[in-house]
Amino acid sequence: MPMVGMFTGLNISATGLRAQRIRQNVIASNLANAETTRTEEGGAYKRQTVVLKADPKEFDKRIVFGPEKMSGSRTDEEHMYIPDKSFPIDEEYIGSGVQVVEIAKDQSAPRMVYNPEHPDSNKEGYVEMPNVNVVQEMTDMITATRAYEANATAFNATKSMLMKALEL
Repeated sequence: MPMVGMFTGLNISATGLRAQRIRQNVIASNLANAETTRTEEGGAYKRQTVVLKADPKEFDKRIVFGPEKMSGSRTDEEHMYIPDKSFPIDEEYIGSGVQVVEIAKDQSAPRMVYNPEHPDSNKEGYVEMPNVNVVQEMTDMITATRAYEANATAFNATKSMLMKALEL
């Protein structure tokens, strides 16, 4: 059932907050296991990534095409005019939240590090290390943190607008 009405913006921001929190947790797991050479599946830890997609459950066509649709008119010749039928709208993604589809394992090859003293080294003295690049993970963590902050800001702005509307 689509989220409709005045709480749609809050719901959409909440899906973004949830998705970015999951991303941060997965990145933290990757960083924590950057040197893990043994897993239950056998072999080195494999980097994980979060797959996101637009959430159709949060789509609200009424925002665009219902009585509250995006339309414009002008009260003064100097003001901008946006005609009803020519307003460019990507109907598929207006009012969409986000959902986590899966947490996928990165299938790229593991790093091979020469360390014949390591208990997991092979006959040639190489150890299979996780395919985790710490610099890339830190960059992804910063990106996820900024996206989380942006969703929190949007959530608070929507909440502020709703509170102002109650004052009327």
